[in-house]
Amino acid sequence: MKYVNTHEAKTQLSKLIAAVRAGEEVVICQAGKPVARLTACGPVRKKPKLGMWAGKVKFQPGWDSPETDAEIEAMFDVLKEPGRS
Repeated sequence: MKYVNTHEAKTQLSKLIAAVRAGEEVVICQAGKPVARLTACGPVRKKPKLGMWAGKVKFQPGWDSPETDAEIEAMFDVLKEPGRS
């Protein structure tokens, strides 16, 4: 772990970023006390696209039947709201 003061962090930011990308962790200090930590970010998540599961998910016949709904309600002990069937 590398410790740098704020002035050095401002003037050497590109080098500190290179060190972080290489796996090092950098702590930025102010008046000799740690105030911030510079670490690598995790991998960027891809944004899901509409239709990306098309053709990959298959529903079995009867997946939306009243019997299936009753079975799910029984599994999760769902309380029915008044006026709903």
